Amino acid sequence: MDNRTILIALHHMEGIGWKTIDRLARHMPDLCEMVSLSSAEWKALGIPQTKAEALTGKLQAWLHEQAAVLLASYEQKRIGILTIYDEGYPALLKQTAQPPWVLYTRGRSELLHSPCLAVVGTRTPTVYGRQSAEQLSASLSSAGMCIVSGLARGVHSAAHEGAVKHSGSTIAVLGCSIDQVYPPENKFLYRRLTEEALVISEYPIGTKPHPGLFPQRNRIIAGLSLGVLVVEAALKSGSLITADQALEESRDVYALPGPINSPKSQGTLSLIKQGAKLVTCAGDILEEYPQLGGSPEKRSQASGIINEGTPLSSEEQLIVDLLRDKPLSIDELLALSQFTFGHLHAVLLNLLMIKRVEQLPGSVYVLC
Repeated sequence: MDNRTILIALHHMEGIGWKTIDRLARHMPDLCEMVSLSSAEWKALGIPQTKAEALTGKLQAWLHEQAAVLLASYEQKRIGILTIYDEGYPALLKQTAQPPWVLYTRGRSELLHSPCLAVVGTRTPTVYGRQSAEQLSASLSSAGMCIVSGLARGVHSAAHEGAVKHSGSTIAVLGCSIDQVYPPENKFLYRRLTEEALVISEYPIGTKPHPGLFPQRNRIIAGLSLGVLVVEAALKSGSLITADQALEESRDVYALPGPINSPKSQGTLSLIKQGAKLVTCAGDILEEYPQLGGSPEKRSQASGIINEGTPLSSEEQLIVDLLRDKPLSIDELLALSQFTFGHLHAVLLNLLMIKRVEQLPGSVYVLC
C-alpha cells in the first residue's frame, strides 16, 4: 500500500472532495497513516464530524474489499489512472493553485507533456468563429502545439477537429466522468480522440453529471496550457472564466477579433482592450514560443498551411472574385457585395486569417 493507492481510494469515496484531500495531505505526508485513524483523530485533523465518521473504518474496508475490483474495471475499460504522485503527471498542471489529485485518461498520455495551447469559445459560434477555431487549431497543431479544449459544442469541437485532422495532437478535458460522452452528438469525435489523441477527466467513473462540474474543468484546460486562445465569447461566458484562470496562473491570453456589432465577439474584444494579444493567424501565437524550435520561416509556413487548400464559403469566394482585378476599399466592397458592414467585416477577417487577402493602409484590400 502506498500514497498513490490511498489517494485513489479517497478520490472514490463519496463526500470527499479536493479540499478535504488537500487538508489531509498537508497534515499527513504519508497517507498510509490514515488507514488506522479513529474518528477523533480525523476530527483533530480538521475533518468535520460527519466526514470523520464516514472515513473511520471505511477507508480500510474500501482498500480491502473494493480497490482490486475497481482498478481491474479501469484496466478492462482501457482507462489509465494518473495521480499527482506519479512521475508522468504534467509539470505545468502540478504548479497550479488547485491541481487535480487524480486524472483518468484514454488515449495518448504522452500528449500531457507536449507544449499545449487551449482554444475555447462559445457553444454557438458563427460560421466565422467555427472556421477560425478549426483553421487556427490545424495550423498550431501542425507547428507542434497540442490543442487543449473541452469537447463541448461549438468552438471546442471545431478546435479538436482541426487538430486531429492534421497531427492528432489534441487533449479533450471532460466536465463529466471519462466513461461518459457529453454532449451525446460528439460520440464519434470522442471515439476518434481516444484512438488518435487524448481524453482526460478528473472525475472517477460512476460520477453523475452535474452542471457544477463543467466550470471546474476550465482550470485544467488553462493549467495544462502555455496560453489560452478565446475565439468567440459573449461578455458573460465560461470562456472568459478560463481566460481569467489562465491569467491567475501567469499564462498567456490571446483573443480573435470579431465584428464590433456581434454579441459573440464582445467578450474577445473586451479581452483585447484589457491587454490580450490580438490574433489573426497562428504565427501571432507561435512567435511567442521560440522554444518550440524551427526557424521563423518554418513557423510562418506552418501558420499559413491552410491558405490555398482551404475551401471558401460562397461569401468568401465572392470577395475573392471581386478583388481579382484590382484592390478595393471596404466602401467599394460594401457596395459591390451588398453585405452589411458587420457581415463583410467578419468575412474579411476570415480571409485575412487564412492569408487569402491582405489589408493595405486606408482599409484597402488586395489578394495575397
